[in-house]
Order: sequence, then C-alpha cells, then structure tokens
Amino acid sequence: MGTNLGSHSPPSASGLLGQLQGHRLTTAEIIYRLPDHPALLQTYVWQSLDLAPRFPKLREFLGFWEENLEGALHIVHVASRQLVRPAEFRFVEGQLRLH
Repeated sequence: MGTNLGSHSPPSASGLLGQLQGHRLTTAEIIYRLPDHPALLQTYVWQSLDLAPRFPKLREFLGFWEENLEGALHIVHVASRQLVRPAEFRFVEGQLRLH
C-alpha cells in the first residue's frame, strides 16, 4: 500500500463519515537528524485524519520514513483533536411572536 505524500485533496463525504466513525485530526511534529549533519535537527509537520490512540496512518507514515528517507527520527510529538462532536443544546425560556 503506497503513501501519497503530496495529496492536497479537499475534505470529502468519506472524510466526514470517517470523523463520525472516530477519526480525529492528528498532527505530528517530527524532529529528525539531518543526514549530512547528524548533530543538527530539523522539524517536519505531518497532519491527517487518524484513529486515536493507535494512529495507524501515522505509524504507516513513520514506517515509510524509516524505510525510505535518510534523516533519522529523533522525537515525534503527537496531538489529536476530535473535529465532529455531538451538538450542544441550550434551552432558553421565552417566547417569540411574529405579527
């Protein structure tokens, strides 16, 4: 299964369906060593909808990184946020009359 690193497609109905099924917006700050200068660190930010707490898409991406890229991973910070939540209702007392 290949990883499309350059995909910038707009959200689709399947994205909304995925969110309703528990996918969360996941952001990873990947700090890695520069191949030619291992003492220097560089930052890369990765973002996708993923399933917390196992993060299969992030794990797949990090596996791709380790197999195909030369920059050794140093630290990965992960943040995850649920975008679609149950609606919040608030009842207000009062009347509204039209004509």
